[in-house]
Amino acid sequence: MEDFAQFNPTIFESTKDNYSNELDVAVKAVQMACSLCQRVQKSLLSKSTSLVQSKDDNSLVTIADWSVQATVSWVLTESFGSNNVSIVAEEDVETLSKPEASGLLESVVQTVNECLSEAPQFGIKGPIIPLKKAEVLEAIRQCNFNGGPSGRFWVLDPVDGTLGFVRGDQYAVALALVEDGEVVLGVLGCPNYPLRKEWLSYHHRYYRIISKLTPPTSISWDKGFVLYAKKGSGKAWMQPLIPSNNLVWLKSPRPVYVSSIEDPGQATFCEPVERANSSHSFTAGLAHSVGVRKEPLRVYSMVKYAAVARGDAEIFMKFARSGYKEKIWDHAAGTVIIQEAGGVVTDAGGNPLDFSNGIYLEGLDRGIIACAGVQLHEKIVRAVDASWDSSCL
Repeated sequence: MEDFAQFNPTIFESTKDNYSNELDVAVKAVQMACSLCQRVQKSLLSKSTSLVQSKDDNSLVTIADWSVQATVSWVLTESFGSNNVSIVAEEDVETLSKPEASGLLESVVQTVNECLSEAPQFGIKGPIIPLKKAEVLEAIRQCNFNGGPSGRFWVLDPVDGTLGFVRGDQYAVALALVEDGEVVLGVLGCPNYPLRKEWLSYHHRYYRIISKLTPPTSISWDKGFVLYAKKGSGKAWMQPLIPSNNLVWLKSPRPVYVSSIEDPGQATFCEPVERANSSHSFTAGLAHSVGVRKEPLRVYSMVKYAAVARGDAEIFMKFARSGYKEKIWDHAAGTVIIQEAGGVVTDAGGNPLDFSNGIYLEGLDRGIIACAGVQLHEKIVRAVDASWDSSCL
């Protein structure tokens, strides 16, 4: 992995137009959120299981989900004004508002205030006094917008890949801005993503053990970064996660590009870890039919989008099982980042993903295909058409 470039004025000159201020605030908010998540994950791995809850659909939620949502909501509202900010996000306040959840709410409030106390270190003005319970609940509650075809709204997934998060594995913080149905900027925080792609395929427990045995001066085990892009810029950027008392990261982004590999025999494809809402057998068959021979890279969350954008993988495919509906917060940020890094993201019919129909990707043709290049993308689309009738999806 090459060193991160020193400050290059052209990087920031390119953003001095529409959405430059929004992108700046969004990157800082996601940096803060990643710092918060790292602290909470460390607590989870020390067996503090009370920090994890189950939702009505049996999916997991942690205090990091609520805390990140409250933090990002507060930062966006303070930066742009409550009347100018609408947010679509995954979590609600129903569980936290119950009398029996008072201890959980206290943990969330404490976590939010710890994060906001560090806001000046990230270039954000924090609150004068710590937020109260009602203010934290209100910040979470404000993320209740339902999206739509017109106007501007933010899309937030506070902790994408919660199962990976609680296991100490990969997860992401995803924030995007949608205007008139189009994603205009995206920010993706990947705190556990190793800067050396070779370590992506190693089990997270092995990675943690080796990391502890490595001298702190070594960069071989460095991990964590933020990816971001703005529609139409033709570039995506990456900057490392650096301890919050070091502002060097503000001046050290570097461009990222998708892989130049077009030969399926040399390509790597990634897919979700869990089988609950996707078919591994179908994606494996598709990969084999187009000539992909490498083992799939299975990672949690929108880290898969990061892998393609960074050139660590060439293909991401997801075909949901019948009855599952894709949510816009699982794809908005990653889509624009891959596109601006030079890749292609569509549904299985070759149509752009539609973020104008509320919280779901309505009208999605069978599944989602993200590729580094047009040729690979076209091959997979044709393979889907040829084999769909036998997919049982």
